[in-house]
Amino acid sequence: MLSFFKSKPILKDLLDGSFIDIHSHVLPGIDDGAQTISKSIELATSLENIGVSQIITTPHINHYVWNNSPEIITSKLQETQKAFIENKMQMPIQAAAEYFMDDWFASHIKEEKLLTLKDNYVLIEMSYINAPLNLYKIIFELQVAGYIPVLAHPERYTFFHKKFDEYKKLKDAGCLFQLNLLAAVEYYGSKIAKASDELLKKGMYDFCGTDAHHKNHIKAFDQKMKIDHIDNLKEVIANNQFFKF
Repeated sequence: MLSFFKSKPILKDLLDGSFIDIHSHVLPGIDDGAQTISKSIELATSLENIGVSQIITTPHINHYVWNNSPEIITSKLQETQKAFIENKMQMPIQAAAEYFMDDWFASHIKEEKLLTLKDNYVLIEMSYINAPLNLYKIIFELQVAGYIPVLAHPERYTFFHKKFDEYKKLKDAGCLFQLNLLAAVEYYGSKIAKASDELLKKGMYDFCGTDAHHKNHIKAFDQKMKIDHIDNLKEVIANNQFFKF
């Protein structure tokens, strides 16, 4: 009975200083994350303070909103790495991308080399309004091209909440799942937290990330957990060691 009333931990306390963050928006001025190099330094320092040891940052590539390219991202990464050295920061940082699944992306899967988290693992996302009509075709084409798709924050796609079997279909199609850690403190609302807890219960998450854009995201790591399956979350956090570089 006493365990029932036991206080839940603070989110950042689950990160022990060795967490490999595979989803964030640290590079300056190319998406809705850090807008200046000083903000990049501030955000990276804050990530280190909550227990992140390495960053694989993932700026958006959305042709119709954030028309980034591997060349733009690589250039911004080099600028950021140089600024870290100049400011005596020890945080290792690499860059991949968060690819928005639309017709443009579908047509470019075979035409250009995608920026990956590691090896052939590529981070993808979709609209929060609805899934693309060719969702499973895109996932299939990614695999044919030699990639392993990692779906960012599946818990935030609320159109799947009332047809939860769709998550299993995605997993069966070969899609890995990446949890946004802030879902566990209801940063995105109680319904998304509930969906994340159910996905944790079913063991459907493979990896996780902060998806940090700004200081408000960092502050939320000081909040207590609102989910029940915390041991499952700890296992997912540990899985991120796979991406250590």
